[in-house]
Amino acid sequence: MRQRLTPDSFALPVEAIKQGYYSDSYFLRTSEILNKDNHHPRVLMQIFQRQSAVLCGMDEAIAVLKKCAHQPEELTIHALYDGDPIDPWETVMTIEGDLANFSHLETVYLGVISRQTKIATNVQRVVKAANGKPVLFFPSRFDHYSVQASDGYAAHIGGIYGVSTPANGSLWGAPALGTIPHALIAAYEGNTVAATNAFDKYIDPSINRVALVDFDNDCVSTALAVAKELGDKLSAVRLDTADNLVDVSVIPQMGHFKPTGVCHQLVTNVREALDREGFGHVGIMVSGGFTAEKITQFEALNIPVDVYAVGSSLFNDNINFTADIVMVNGQPCSKVGRSYRPNPRLALVK
Repeated sequence: MRQRLTPDSFALPVEAIKQGYYSDSYFLRTSEILNKDNHHPRVLMQIFQRQSAVLCGMDEAIAVLKKCAHQPEELTIHALYDGDPIDPWETVMTIEGDLANFSHLETVYLGVISRQTKIATNVQRVVKAANGKPVLFFPSRFDHYSVQASDGYAAHIGGIYGVSTPANGSLWGAPALGTIPHALIAAYEGNTVAATNAFDKYIDPSINRVALVDFDNDCVSTALAVAKELGDKLSAVRLDTADNLVDVSVIPQMGHFKPTGVCHQLVTNVREALDREGFGHVGIMVSGGFTAEKITQFEALNIPVDVYAVGSSLFNDNINFTADIVMVNGQPCSKVGRSYRPNPRLALVK
């Protein structure tokens, strides 16, 4: 039997959600009207979206319903599971009960499912493009800190190899991974070797030594300098050249490809230099502007990347979920075009 995360897994602001702090006002007024009019029909709410996607956010949406409905024990919920592939218009969840009991939660649970499905879907696309190579989830700095736990969980559902913050891994027990930031190199007066040595001296030996080598825009020379200094202790180098720069090693080869940023020629140059100097054990991690499309191009050209670290592109686009009442007191009742669509894949939520 498939397992779900328990409602207690999520740090929900229960009282604030119950009071409608995060709800669209018309949902709150709906509950107010129904209660004042003593009108309590039993409705069936149906949730769907409009594209092929990887579903995520079900477990947290269920937690919202179970912890923040006024009488959650009176709701009947059927739902798909996090990680299920879904089709356009497919019903992913139904909620049955007195609308006044849960009307105030619609904004919250739809937002949860929409965001997490977007991230899980984007991650799966990148993971598929990477052709079995590890992909790291590195976009947390581009959004509010409060979403890191759920974002990291959605990335996990999408197939990510690792995440960058403790919060990212909190719901699935993953450690935070990372390399060396430009800030540490700058603090050592721009000396990448000195910064990497400091990392090696003070950081737990179980952590891989991955040197960031683009600080001087000369990745080949810097990679070789760090490799000669650390030897077998160096696990990999990371290339993160800005998209408005051309690395020193690439300039003589310009002409028939886009030379800026972490281009395929730069990766090839670094790999060939490391191999030539006897550092074949040192892997190459790339970051900065990577998308599923760019990774697909790299893999088609057989570019010698070992790890892809992907950032803001994993937050691109939106997958918007909608909730509609489709049954009232056991009889069909819905907006035109939104009739009840039973889904045999839905499982009863206990």
